[in-house]
Formats: sequence, C-alpha cells, structure tokens
Amino acid sequence: MSITHEIMSIEQRLDIIKDRLNDSGGKSATKLIAVSKQQPDDRISQALAAGVTVFGENRVQEAQTRWGETFAAHHGKLELHLIGPLQSNKAAQACALFDVIHTLDRSSLAKALAKHRDQGHDLPKLFVQVNTGEEEQKSGVLPRDLSVFLKSMDEGFGLTVAGLMCIPPLDEAPSAHFMLLRQLARDHGLAELSMGMSGDYETAAKLGATYVRVGSALFGPRP
Repeated sequence: MSITHEIMSIEQRLDIIKDRLNDSGGKSATKLIAVSKQQPDDRISQALAAGVTVFGENRVQEAQTRWGETFAAHHGKLELHLIGPLQSNKAAQACALFDVIHTLDRSSLAKALAKHRDQGHDLPKLFVQVNTGEEEQKSGVLPRDLSVFLKSMDEGFGLTVAGLMCIPPLDEAPSAHFMLLRQLARDHGLAELSMGMSGDYETAAKLGATYVRVGSALFGPRP
C-alpha cells in the first residue's frame, strides 16, 4: 500500500474501491463487505459516515460488542456478515446477529443451525466454505467432498445453501482458486460467490464474485 493511499480518508478509499469494482468488467452486482474485524471504533464511525452498510466480522463476541453495544443504533440499518469460523455452540448467537454466514463447513455446525431453525427462528443466508487449496490448517470442505456435503445439507438438515466461499492460499495465484469456486458453484446450481479480499478483489469481481471481503484496502492497516 502506498504512502499516498495510507493518508487517504476512508471515504476516498471507498470511492476508489467502488470505481475499481465498476471498472473490473465483472458482475455489476458485486457487493463490497467492509471487513471491520479488529478495527478501532473511529474507523468504523468514518465508514458509517461514508455510507457503508455492509460489514464483515470474524468473531461472534467482537461483533456482539460492536453492533450490539457500541454501534447498536446502526444495527437495524446494516447487513452483517460472519466471515470467520463459527463454533457450533455459538450458532444461535450468530443467527441472532448476522444476516449472512460465510463459513458453513461441517455437519456439526449444520446440526446446530438446523436445531436453531427448528426452535422457530429464521436462519441467515448460508455459504459453504470450500478449501480450494486443500490446506491442512484451513477450514472448509474439500472440493472432492462438496457434492456429498451439499446433498447432506439439503436432505439431512433441510438447509438452503446460497453460495460458496473460499480463501485462496497466500502463496498461489488467486485466480485459479476463484475459477475453481465459480465452476463448483455452477456445477451445483449456486448463484452466489464470496471471494476476493483487499489484494485481489478486482480479480474476484472479474471472475464472478457476488461478494468481495475488503479490509485493509478500505480501513488501512490494523493497529
């Protein structure tokens, strides 16, 4: 990130990101998720003032403090996304707070979500996280297991999956992973793709992302 970019306001960075998304030649409907995890309150205030209405958080507890307490007055006007891993025992809390969960990746979590629904609650929009790089340390369903997993979500738990999400390996070109995720979504009739972060959101948009998850390019480096 250049020094010039670092001294820009969040509003200016937001305009640049929107322009680049519009110029990417990708889907005009690509939505920007402002990744607010671990960002100080003053930056969140600036983003809200700049008109940001879609935010992404990594942890349920941090999000509860931010959007349930500090910025509670804004909560009903926003779209909140959980983009980090979700523990099964926090599924009900996540459903009460978030509009979209991007990290459905195992049957135990699906069971917890289905239980919450069966108790009479609405569920957020659900994305299945795919481990496109097949990295041992990373969460996500392996591509070869996706068909069986999606079938179990439908037939086993009655869950509706809206789309797929991935986080490419840091040391590999993201485009190959974005193309794989796009093909997997097409193969399974899924319209939504959550892919692309600060360093590659333009590429993701060109390859069909419906959501890009942008943090440092919007807010600057985390303290």
